[in-house]
Amino acid sequence: MIQPQNITDYFIETYIKPGSVAIDATAGNGNDTMKLCKSVGKDGKVFAFDIQETAVKSTKKLLEQNKISNAEIILDSHSNMDLYVKDKVNAVIFNLGYLPGSDHSIHTKAETTTVAIEKSLELLSDDGFVSVTVYYGKNSGTEEKNAVMGFLSKIDHKKYTVLSHDFLNRPNNPPITVIITANN
Repeated sequence: MIQPQNITDYFIETYIKPGSVAIDATAGNGNDTMKLCKSVGKDGKVFAFDIQETAVKSTKKLLEQNKISNAEIILDSHSNMDLYVKDKVNAVIFNLGYLPGSDHSIHTKAETTTVAIEKSLELLSDDGFVSVTVYYGKNSGTEEKNAVMGFLSKIDHKKYTVLSHDFLNRPNNPPITVIITANN
């Protein structure tokens, strides 16, 4: 069965090469950070952002356990990514919503997410991609989903291709994954 992560994984495998620079805009438990670190290799670099100290600690622990050292884990909002990342990037990964197993009242918000997506497009290399997976449900995320999808639908079609993967026949608000690539 196709999952949102399969779609993002396909783009990671296709677009990321050893030596690439990537951003995990929502570090969470560190799984995407680790995957990106392995993909960019020892000569590449990954910047991972999260506003929760728990997520930063969890990500650092996972990387240490796997002897991965090519990441900078940053306790800050993804909307500030341009303060830390100066190089063009090949990938930016967003997983919107809340940290699984944590306080659901702490979650990504439309105001910072749309700013972060805009900044990720400014940092994106011509051969890169942005993946935005929107998790939403009855208790959180619907407002953010609507704002983010509205923002994404207005991205200049002459500069970027924006492709939305939505599960139409699944109950309970299935996640939506959006892939953005630069038009060359």
